[in-house]
Amino acid sequence: MLSVTNLNASIGPIPIIRGATLSVNDGEMCGLIGRNGAGKTTLFRALMGAVPATGKAELEHVDLLALPPHRRIAHGVGYMPEDRRLVPEFTVEENIRLPTWSVAVDRAEDRLKWIFSIMPEVERFRVRRALELSGGQQKMVALARALMAGTRILFLDEPFEGLAPALARRLGEVLANLKSEGVSVLIAESNEVHVLDLLARAYFIERGTVSDKRKSA
Repeated sequence: MLSVTNLNASIGPIPIIRGATLSVNDGEMCGLIGRNGAGKTTLFRALMGAVPATGKAELEHVDLLALPPHRRIAHGVGYMPEDRRLVPEFTVEENIRLPTWSVAVDRAEDRLKWIFSIMPEVERFRVRRALELSGGQQKMVALARALMAGTRILFLDEPFEGLAPALARRLGEVLANLKSEGVSVLIAESNEVHVLDLLARAYFIERGTVSDKRKSA
């Protein structure tokens, strides 16, 4: 499904991601585990086209790095940023539909119904503005928006960060349901506590270098 090879990314003159190589199989849920500042967000932003990058990131034999950012979304990539990035004045439903306003999403109405079926709590506040929601509720909306675009793969950046235990459990249930739906997912987290039971396997990132083994302290 996704094969990233020798990915390098810099912010200005400072190299952040150094030769990152990883893969996510079809229908697989993988972790990207690393402390804050290790490079998780920069790696995702490089894959989404928000940060210049070199190397290869092939999704079903198409190199994402060769595409402009909006075409990456059109290729079925959904992204949930750590800070949610919702439009405050838009309703929940408008925020979820945002990807469909710039690219064509196959059977968008059916997909929205499916998203609401697995996240009924989001459907219940679909007409509320995003700024009226709690931080945890906004995280759920950000996941729903990522699902609208992410027909092939999802990149989830720290989805459990700052969530109350009850909402963290609920988010875990939603992600477990995605596994049964065959959705490919790469989840970035600072540790494995919330995602250990969800992951098929994990990569570890430290100072911009990715490995399938955690380095000893």
